[in-house]
Amino acid sequence: MTVNNARGRRLKSWGAALVVAAPLLGMAGAVTAAPDGFAPATHPETAKLVDELVAKGLNRDRVTELMNQADYSQKVLDAMSRPAEGHLRWDQYRAIFMKESRIEAGKRFIAEHRETFDRAEAEYGVPPEVIAAIIGVETFFGKHTGTHRVIDSLSTLAFDHPRRGTFFRGELSAFLQLTLEQGIDPLSIKGSYAGAMGYPQFIPTSYQAYAVDFDGDGVRDLWNNPVDAIGSVGNYFARHGWKAGAPVVSVADGPGKPPSSVTFNKTKKPYMSVSALEAAGVDVADGVSGNTQVIPLALDLKKGYRYAVGYNNFYVITRYNHSHLYAMAVDELSQAIKRRLEDGGAG
Repeated sequence: MTVNNARGRRLKSWGAALVVAAPLLGMAGAVTAAPDGFAPATHPETAKLVDELVAKGLNRDRVTELMNQADYSQKVLDAMSRPAEGHLRWDQYRAIFMKESRIEAGKRFIAEHRETFDRAEAEYGVPPEVIAAIIGVETFFGKHTGTHRVIDSLSTLAFDHPRRGTFFRGELSAFLQLTLEQGIDPLSIKGSYAGAMGYPQFIPTSYQAYAVDFDGDGVRDLWNNPVDAIGSVGNYFARHGWKAGAPVVSVADGPGKPPSSVTFNKTKKPYMSVSALEAAGVDVADGVSGNTQVIPLALDLKKGYRYAVGYNNFYVITRYNHSHLYAMAVDELSQAIKRRLEDGGAG
């Protein structure tokens, strides 16, 4: 399988790479001293990685050849130090994704793959608009899948990221296993600066664990096949506890400044009762039981704050990307796409 030519489609460039895996990784400052390279003969840690991959059944000569061609990228380290979620207000972040062009493209994407979306919802319980919103936020429905050679990004981060080298070493190992076992040239794969790939921007370990062959052709192809991508996002959400028919977010009303007694915007399982939140001065939408556990949200605006609460399904979205801003953007885009489908039809 040749990634850039399968099914007659080619990967296209992605210049932004705003929202993939960076927020969940705990970014540190950029590194400025470039190493000589990652050749196993001169780089001891690369040599250890080669040994580990050989022990897992990969060919030593082939892995060595690939690592000899991996390049250090200062641009990758610089990008990792400044993810969009780290410095934008909610209104600024929202504006990136809540555009007419993206909403309309989401409607068309669902219409084009209606049977696939319906099948994914039946199997995984995740609505079409939610799956579409993930792919829309990540890659504008497959149009912008990344410009960085994944082997360069992951090698740089594995051996030179100041805090998360161990994590990325695992991703580099998984990437080489994944591509070589499927007969794909690792040097041909491009993705985000964090090594995420394809329509849904899965990192390699997520690709291994959650990608599905949703069209039954014998290949799990997230680079070129939107059918597999749709099914894989549905599978990812289901495996992380998505509850069919349950809400994602409810609106709330609060004071001009978030009360200090409440911990806001933590992307962990719902941790505060509605009654406790209301006692602190944040009123949740009518009809929500006081015993309901929620994630309190206070979204920074140019003037003031927007309050909301997230439920279990909001938490599930943050398993895809640990930013509360990301999860809010996905929810709002999904609702906008759903309204567009209802107002204008799916065709």
